[in-house]
Amino acid sequence: MHRIPLFLLSTALLLLGSAPTASAQDTEAERVLPLGGSVTEIVYALDQGDRVVGVDASSIYPEAATEKPDVGYYRQLSAEGVLSLDPDIILALEGTGPPAVLDQLRNADVGVETIPDEPSVAGAKQKIRQVAELLGRVDAGDDLVAEMERQLAEARTLREEADTPPRVLFIYARGSGTMNVAGSGTSAGAMIELAGGENALTGIDGFKPLTAEAVVDAAPDVILMLTRGLDSVGGVEGVLEQPGIELTPAGENRRIVAMDDLLLLGFGPRLGTAVRELTGELHPELEAASISAE
Repeated sequence: MHRIPLFLLSTALLLLGSAPTASAQDTEAERVLPLGGSVTEIVYALDQGDRVVGVDASSIYPEAATEKPDVGYYRQLSAEGVLSLDPDIILALEGTGPPAVLDQLRNADVGVETIPDEPSVAGAKQKIRQVAELLGRVDAGDDLVAEMERQLAEARTLREEADTPPRVLFIYARGSGTMNVAGSGTSAGAMIELAGGENALTGIDGFKPLTAEAVVDAAPDVILMLTRGLDSVGGVEGVLEQPGIELTPAGENRRIVAMDDLLLLGFGPRLGTAVRELTGELHPELEAASISAE
């Protein structure tokens, strides 16, 4: 029976112990390509922006992300543009595609990790924790979740003092020719509920075209929009000119609330901030009472 010299055996064991597993290789990936605005936000919130080699067109926050090479909208990618950045790992928000492009990237031996995009508090926490784990920053991810929970608790305390939830209609606009309203199962609907409002559009799922009849029937107390959407229709005056708006309580009282696109709908690391801000906008009487008490 042949014996392996002890020094050779020790060396072999040392090498085996130091060989990285597949998951460890992911955490040490130096060239990271996040796709989807909320995923990019998480990477930067984890203080890993120096590993980012590029972003997609929806990654508009933080400002440092906008200085990175842009591979286009994450749902309409080209394999060539992505591969030109030579990423070690791609963190792809659910819905990234087309699917054929993702297959091309995997066939090119690029690690592609899909990040679920459920519009809920639980979904936002899962998103943060998954990205943190993939980048080897689990503790930092836990810290982000803890801060989010603290801010959500503040918003919950504030809205519990409200008497009646306002009826809120979310309008998605990209110019007067493209306007839709949000029903159930949407990020906008989820945010309205988290902020202590009631979605004025009931009985439908997803989005439907804005019509005068739908707006009047919804009878919203508040109209909620994205900042860029509000700008695209000419501001508050432009919204009031849309069919049916002036016949609603929101139109009569000019209660139009606009928030940053990614902040409101991203369900990323700023979710607590977004809910706290929207809660104040929907319940201005509570904000005023809080300020006067101070």
